[in-house]
Amino acid sequence: MKYMIDNSTDSTQTTPSTQADQKKQRLIVIVVVAILLLVVTGLVFAVIGLLQDSATTAKIRDIFLIFMAFESLIIGAAMVILVIQVASLVNLLQNEVRPILKSTSETVDTLRGTTAFLSENMVEPIIKLNSYLAGFKKLTDLMGIKKK
Repeated sequence: MKYMIDNSTDSTQTTPSTQADQKKQRLIVIVVVAILLLVVTGLVFAVIGLLQDSATTAKIRDIFLIFMAFESLIIGAAMVILVIQVASLVNLLQNEVRPILKSTSETVDTLRGTTAFLSENMVEPIIKLNSYLAGFKKLTDLMGIKKK
């Protein structure tokens, strides 16, 4: 017996999550278009400014150089912060993680010794006792002595 499952959906109905996704997509498209318009507008003003007399072009150049110097300062500060964070991470690894690893290694070594001790003093005698009992049982079976 086969069952048919109707997977068709009504295209006129939209769920709230679909509407939210559509709103997010519209917002993303609007933001991208706005950024592109700002870039194009900036390029147009830059070209117009560069076609002006040399004094205006020199002012635009100077403003751009100041902006680039400020950006270099920000990048330099970010690099200093990054180096400090890396040094902090190295310090953490050397002073906190390494002792934990040493302690774990010592614990594993102790555990190996404990298992070797238990193997020699507990497991081996029990195995020997079981083998002697198995031999004794086989001997009693061969001699005809049976349990009731």
